[in-house]
Amino acid sequence: MSEPRNDSLDLYIALSRASEWMNAHADRDIRKNGLNRTEFGVLELLYHKGAQPIQQIGTKVLMSSGNITYVVDKLEKKQFVKRNTSARDRRLILAEITEAGRAFIEEVFPQHKKVIEQASAGLTAEEKKLASQLLKKLGKYAQEGFK
Repeated sequence: MSEPRNDSLDLYIALSRASEWMNAHADRDIRKNGLNRTEFGVLELLYHKGAQPIQQIGTKVLMSSGNITYVVDKLEKKQFVKRNTSARDRRLILAEITEAGRAFIEEVFPQHKKVIEQASAGLTAEEKKLASQLLKKLGKYAQEGFK
């Protein structure tokens, strides 16, 4: 005899599958431009938010700090990012986007945005707003319960 449906498990499965497919679209587009999702995420963060302490980038792009050092190293080799010492605290190392990185993201981001829009076109604008609000609420609750 099968167990009755469980709304929480159904939500988890639907959320996981939706995330997997949205990421598949995004990853395919990002790989076309010679980066992986994390590299693109770091570059996009630095473009939109400005220079960031390397130690804090991981929490903003959902990665461990050890991996962020590796990702910043790779972006530095591509001359998209540079490291600078903070003027206020010399112990603090900032990652900052370079002009080459800025030019790159300005060239590829509009197409990337279109890919995301196409992948999410199965929802209306109102449904996207509602889903976004509900998922933020869910994420905050799950985060608080994890501590």
